[in-house]
Amino acid sequence: MAKQNVAEQFVDILVKAGVKRLYGVVGDSLNPVVDAVRRNTAIDWVHVRHEETAAFAAGAEAQVTGKLAACAGSCGPGNLHLINGLYDAHRSMAPVLALASHIPSSEIGLGFFQETHPDRLFQECSHYSELISSPKQMPRLLQTAIQNAVGRSGVSVVSLPGDIADEPAPEKAAETALVTSRPSVRPGDTEIDKLVAMIDAADKITLFCGSGTAGAHAEVMEFAEKVKSPVGHALRGKEHIQYDNPFDVGMSGLLGYGAAYEATHECDLLILLGTDFPYNAFLPDDVQIAQVDVRPEHLGRRSKLDLAVWGDVKETLRCLTPRVQEKTNRRFLDKMLKKHADALEGVVKAYTRKVEKHVPIHPEYVASVLDELADDDAVFTVDTGMCNVWAARYITPNGRRRVIGSFSHGSMANALPMAIGAQFTDRRRQVVSMSGDGGFSMLMGDFLTLVQYDLPVKVVLFNNSSLGMVELEMLVAGLPSYGTTNKNPDFAAVARACGAHGVRVEKPKDLAGALKSAFKHKGPALVDIVTDPNALSIPPKISAEMVTGFALSASKIVLDGGVGRMLQMARSNLRNVPRP
Repeated sequence: MAKQNVAEQFVDILVKAGVKRLYGVVGDSLNPVVDAVRRNTAIDWVHVRHEETAAFAAGAEAQVTGKLAACAGSCGPGNLHLINGLYDAHRSMAPVLALASHIPSSEIGLGFFQETHPDRLFQECSHYSELISSPKQMPRLLQTAIQNAVGRSGVSVVSLPGDIADEPAPEKAAETALVTSRPSVRPGDTEIDKLVAMIDAADKITLFCGSGTAGAHAEVMEFAEKVKSPVGHALRGKEHIQYDNPFDVGMSGLLGYGAAYEATHECDLLILLGTDFPYNAFLPDDVQIAQVDVRPEHLGRRSKLDLAVWGDVKETLRCLTPRVQEKTNRRFLDKMLKKHADALEGVVKAYTRKVEKHVPIHPEYVASVLDELADDDAVFTVDTGMCNVWAARYITPNGRRRVIGSFSHGSMANALPMAIGAQFTDRRRQVVSMSGDGGFSMLMGDFLTLVQYDLPVKVVLFNNSSLGMVELEMLVAGLPSYGTTNKNPDFAAVARACGAHGVRVEKPKDLAGALKSAFKHKGPALVDIVTDPNALSIPPKISAEMVTGFALSASKIVLDGGVGRMLQMARSNLRNVPRP
């Protein structure tokens, strides 16, 4: 039996850790690893057209499956391209292992062709970034990298010189057990006692939920019922907490809607559950605040806390709910539910008034039709910018759908690459990339990856020929828009030239048929929809200081706009409000 080389041993360890595929672009120093993948039937190489796509795809796969995913880049410029997608994965707490192959080990530090120092470059976007300098070191170092990525929910980077990857693996390498899942974290009894006392003493309690409530929907609902609490959410918490929620008061933040802001400010006690919500301008500074988070470094970094609780949301609520006194007074909850419905009544017309005749097409209308036609278990990947707005307001969660975007890192061009990673996890599941024309064109070369692997991703392209969110930022700052116009091709024709299904929609009456035909198509498809660049209405009170980039730094006002089926949900909740 032929002796293994380091690359083969490296790949075997990835397989043992549950990695199913390695996204990347082949080349020079990476070739020994790619060849090892070729000869291993338990793992696949996914050839993308840009390494940034590889990192985004791995991050999306990790978010869909909850398991370790992997990507790779060749030495120097190759692995440098990974960095933006790795930043996104790391900030999204997605367990990703990145292989940054390196120049020959004897040339490191001597200004060799394509030399960089990846073990240093990736430190800020990873929990662990180290260089393998000898074959004997590799198994233990890779194990440590995997356990950092899985155990701490983020990125680990391993730098491996090509010559070391091609060397013989050491004899009798240790067969080490790998950590491939995370434990539950229960708070200490002292913190639980303090939180119980705060809850029992408060008359008006509001819960504000983030992505840390994933898997804890039932526990949040049971607790909200016991303490009669309205439940608001951040954007990343929407998919996990809004559905089947009779306590829903909407979303807070720049893209928010409903009564979430009022509920968080008019309560006696605000409990932050699994959220690292960054916009502290939306958080109160004159109410008691308790925060529950599995990451202790998140506690208190957005607002002053009266109690910090280190634990995951599900385990914390399992400890908490049986111990708190049940409240009988629903006045605060019912008041917030009524405010929520009233707030939605005022904005719902933004996408219902003459939309079926409006040309260019209202993007709100596109999002609402997409929401109606998409599968109940669809995965939506969402470009940063205006597509964030439409997804936040119109894609209805149900506990089975997923909505993934660059919600923490805020990168352009993320939707198509993320759709690639999501689709590879299950070819039978519907994956929809909600792409803006700016984001799509930035990495549109990887539309060819869909064609090459016959991935049935459906790209729904909101084509307003502009960088819409940037135009909005300039408008709010009192600046004329400049450098934001895109001169676009017929993207549907481009899709057809690539060998995919492509259709262009310019009239609202053609929209539903175009989406249905794309969804029925068995392979990749693109629907190029010409949308109104002036669709988003702005409240008259927004001032120049209120918007900086994608964050609202000084305002308590959110962007106006339609809200899709959220009004219907709010009205349904009002049926549960007791009448005087």
